[in-house]
Amino acid sequence: MGNRRLFWHIVDQIEAKINSGQFSAGSRLPPERELAETFNVSRPTIREAIIALEVRGKVEVKTGSGVYVLKGAGGKNQIEINAFEVTQARALIEGEVAALAAANITEEELDQLKQTLVAMKEGEYVEEADREFHHIIVNATRNKAMILSVENLWELRRSTPKIVDDYNSVCSKDNNKTIAEHTAIYEALKKGDVALSRQAMHNHFNRLINALFDAVEAKALEEIRRRNSEKRDKYSITNLVNSHI
Repeated sequence: MGNRRLFWHIVDQIEAKINSGQFSAGSRLPPERELAETFNVSRPTIREAIIALEVRGKVEVKTGSGVYVLKGAGGKNQIEINAFEVTQARALIEGEVAALAAANITEEELDQLKQTLVAMKEGEYVEEADREFHHIIVNATRNKAMILSVENLWELRRSTPKIVDDYNSVCSKDNNKTIAEHTAIYEALKKGDVALSRQAMHNHFNRLINALFDAVEAKALEEIRRRNSEKRDKYSITNLVNSHI
């Protein structure tokens, strides 16, 4: 599977400097040229990273002045986003992504999608294959704003511990269902059917949202059972009598 896009590595490094206070709130980031030299990447890559940081609410771009770190941009003040919000946003955005991709996807991209299905069926690099599948589809839109939106949502899904835990609680158990849903999306895209591609993507996320609810309910029930068990032991007459024997 393809490597994580380069600019996200730059986003991580700049964000780390913001969180550590090296780039303090209200300060101006070094010029684009200097950042490109520091991280040994091209200036367009730095521009992509700055856009992503702006979307995350870390920096503000002031035309003719520079890029400034926003107050509260450090890690402790990040807005809390849960798995349900991310999944709902992905469903809405990626449904339209699939619709647009259906009209633009190439045979080469369809072949790449098929390869991700093979990788998932073989059980190798499943998570990478899943991400690559969605990455290929959004790239097929030829719409940079959509590409950035999906990349940002995937980054939230990958880097937010609570969201990672929630997704892992369902994704690792439903690989066969994911494969079936991905296959349906692939077939719809192959037909160039806009409406069917959108619906297939919505079906995929609808099942994921319901699976997340089931997982949350199961955890809640387990916690109730644990607490009741502790209370049962605490107030059990048998235990109370035995403890005084």
